[in-house]
Amino acid sequence: MALRGAAVAGACIGTQRTIPSLISFSQIFRLRFHHSPSHSLQRFTSYPNYKTDKGFKYQIRAIQEATADTITSQTRKEDDEQQSPQNWKIKMLYDGDCPLCMREVDMLKERNKQYGTIKFVDISSDDFSPEENQGLDYKTVMGRIHAILSDGTVVTDVEAFRKLYEQVGLGWVYAITKYKPIATIADSIYGVWAKYRLQITGRPALEDILEARRKKAEVCNDKTTCKM
Repeated sequence: MALRGAAVAGACIGTQRTIPSLISFSQIFRLRFHHSPSHSLQRFTSYPNYKTDKGFKYQIRAIQEATADTITSQTRKEDDEQQSPQNWKIKMLYDGDCPLCMREVDMLKERNKQYGTIKFVDISSDDFSPEENQGLDYKTVMGRIHAILSDGTVVTDVEAFRKLYEQVGLGWVYAITKYKPIATIADSIYGVWAKYRLQITGRPALEDILEARRKKAEVCNDKTTCKM
C-alpha cells in the first residue's frame, strides 16, 4: 500500500519509472470506475422516489445510507475480531473504506491466519475509539498509515509497513528501508501517495468525509434508527 500506492501517485504527476512489484496504473484505473460493492463509501444505491416533501425524502435516504454503512462496518468489525489474536505484537489501523488499501489489508489478514501476530482495527468503523488506540483520532490516522506495537509505541509511514510485513514472514519486502537514506526516500514517496490517496481512489476530500461522518453520527444518535 505504501510503495505501491506511492508509485501510482508518482505516475499521476509524471513519473515514468516502473516498479515490477507494484500495482499497475491500469489496475487503479479499473478500480476507479469499478468499485467493489463491499466498500460502503464506493456504493451507489438508487432509492424509491417517495411522494413526500424534499426534506423528508433526503432524511429517508440518509437513514438508509447510514443503516447500510452500519451493517457493513459491523460485519467488518466481527471479521477483525475473529482474525485478531489476543497476544498480538502489532496493531494495524486501516481505512476500511479505501478500496486499494483493502487489497493489502486482505493479503495481510490471510497471512496472519498462519502467524496470529497482527490485530486489525478499522478506523472507518463507528466503534473506532481513539482512547483504545493511543489517542489517535480518525482525522490523524486518515492522513497516513499508523501501527501500534504491543508496548504502545506508535510507528508510521514505511516503518509501519515494514514492521507489519515482518510479522507475517514478509520482512524482506521492506528490508532495504532499514537503511536511513533509503528510508528517507521511501517515506517521501509514500508521503505523495498519502497526500493524494483519496483523489487517486476516487473518494471525496477528507473534509467532506469528516462532514459525512458527523452527519451520520447525528442520524444514528438514536441507535435504533441505524439498526432497522
